[in-house]
Amino acid sequence: MTIVGIVSTGTYIPSTKMSAAEIAERSGLPADVVKTKMGITEKPIPGEHDHTVAMGVWAAREALRKGQVDPKEIDVIIYIGEEHKEYPLWTAAIKMQEELGAYHAWAFDVALRCGTTIMAMKVAKSLMLADPDIRTVLLAGGYRNGDFIDYGNERTRFMFNLAAGGAAMILRRDHTENIVLEAELITDGSFSEDVVVPVGGTKRPLTASDLEEGLYRLDVLDPIGMKARLEQKSMENFLKVIRSSLQKSGFTEKDIEYLAILHMKKSAHEYVLRELGLNEEQSVYLHEYGHIGQMDQILSLELALAENKLNDGDIAVLVSAGIGYAWGAITVKWGNSEGEKENGVSKSRTEESDLGER
Repeated sequence: MTIVGIVSTGTYIPSTKMSAAEIAERSGLPADVVKTKMGITEKPIPGEHDHTVAMGVWAAREALRKGQVDPKEIDVIIYIGEEHKEYPLWTAAIKMQEELGAYHAWAFDVALRCGTTIMAMKVAKSLMLADPDIRTVLLAGGYRNGDFIDYGNERTRFMFNLAAGGAAMILRRDHTENIVLEAELITDGSFSEDVVVPVGGTKRPLTASDLEEGLYRLDVLDPIGMKARLEQKSMENFLKVIRSSLQKSGFTEKDIEYLAILHMKKSAHEYVLRELGLNEEQSVYLHEYGHIGQMDQILSLELALAENKLNDGDIAVLVSAGIGYAWGAITVKWGNSEGEKENGVSKSRTEESDLGER
């Protein structure tokens, strides 16, 4: 049976931060609400040179270094970052190919907003299973959609956690560690025009007055309707994709050892853990990072390894949700698949794993 495993990951986090106090000052919200309800202690924001694709390149170089992978070994590069990047109408993956020296690869971009990493892992695995010439795939990208947040717009409060950073993952066919199992994805088009940047597209081309009026920002066109519809489906779909991914992989929620989940408000994070029978130690709450879009799952894995929360044989589930709306989860059997546990303690090689380096 052909398997696909994660060779290594890499992240890039800007050194510039925005604190909860700064968010509170700019939004008019109490600082305690930002910290306790929104769950943001601080978040990284882009510095002068922290452009979207550049951050993905820096994260990819780290993944290559940690995995001891020669860029010329890469067969395909999939850009998983955002469309808000250095230039419009630009294939970022091809730029990454050049910057990394991956001269034997071909490259393309994918997008599912904050669900992109889960979707791209499924696509990469499918490519490797279908084409014997594809053995090593790099997923990489950056995120700085916080540029589109108006902290004075209460309709977008749920996106005040948008931050900045880059992440990368190297997948390889017949790699027997960190085995990528099955994914589940749900999209619901009834939300497709709820969260948009209302100007700058073909329906309403960008004008100088739009910029002056602050319209070139993310906005929610029907906040009351979206909230009512989303409350009916969001948590249900979160749990559905997790359970379906596990079931297709031959496991149940009782087998989960670690949940790599995107940043969300604290009460929602706790609800998901509680419904799955997990405790706080079986995840990492990204209160010091905010929401770096589709980079959250890779960041969460790296933090879990740094905190010794992942051991050989553990079942980890990566889960995401993105505006549009999309929900996704993918199951990974961590470490050496032959790892055994005795007396509740894993014979782990995590500390010497390439993915565990920080």
